[in-house]
Amino acid sequence: MNTDKPAEPINRRAGHRPDWLKIRVPGNLEQLPVSHLMKDLALNTVCQEARCPNIFECWSAGTATFMILGEICTRRCTFCAVGKGKPLLADPGEPARVAEAVERMGVKHCVITMVNRDDMPDGGAEHVAQTVRAVRERTGAAVEVLISDLEGNRDALRIVCESQPEVLAHNVETVPRLYPAVRPVAKYKRSLELLRWAAEEGMLTKSSIMLGLGETEEEILGTARDLREAGVGIFTMGQYLAPTGNHHPVRRYYTPEEFVGLGNQARELGFQHVESAPLVRSSYMAHRAVQSAPGHAARELRR
Repeated sequence: MNTDKPAEPINRRAGHRPDWLKIRVPGNLEQLPVSHLMKDLALNTVCQEARCPNIFECWSAGTATFMILGEICTRRCTFCAVGKGKPLLADPGEPARVAEAVERMGVKHCVITMVNRDDMPDGGAEHVAQTVRAVRERTGAAVEVLISDLEGNRDALRIVCESQPEVLAHNVETVPRLYPAVRPVAKYKRSLELLRWAAEEGMLTKSSIMLGLGETEEEILGTARDLREAGVGIFTMGQYLAPTGNHHPVRRYYTPEEFVGLGNQARELGFQHVESAPLVRSSYMAHRAVQSAPGHAARELRR
């Protein structure tokens, strides 16, 4: 396998997408109970906002990834479908509604993500912590949080860690060379530092990258090594799919076999768990990664 040369842009019309990336939705999302529940409780999901290709599978199974702190992000990442601009004030009733949704859905592993809130002094950390505590107080679910870089604020990170989620995830998203084009406001080293701090706080940490943005195989594995050296325990890789023609273009579609090969090389670096396949997303089958990680039984006993 040789992926060292970034491929030329590929026509992203549906007819040109490889067969292994063609998703056939067997029904109407609006008819699923999860859809009604989200509307009833006025909640957002990253499944919808980020246009996840696995949405029907997850919603059919009664699971969803909650996106808190509104649906407007203060960053302008070129890969992301989430709305950008000036967000509304944080909703103080949101943590309780998320907890109610988790209880009504019977979710055993709850994933909570957030938009970037650079407009807030703590980046939204206290709101995240309140949501974790609300879910834990009302349900028996394990909680995974997927947070922003909090602008490198270690005190804010401690607030989240002190709420004791089972997993603390922060995605570096791509290789460092592509940050100016893909994550113009973010900083690669700052993200690594946040993950390192979280590991030092005793968190089981997780991060993810997208493939197909223009990276090389050497850069993919270099990023994986950086994450492992920062103490990251769970690592995931999936194919980038541009939400619209106005987003960063797909430079390359990786085959399922290439994902297997890259996943095997990542495992050799010592991660506790690796997910690597075209449709893998950071939150997809999140419980599986935690259950396979060493120390899972001990965490269950502590809870």
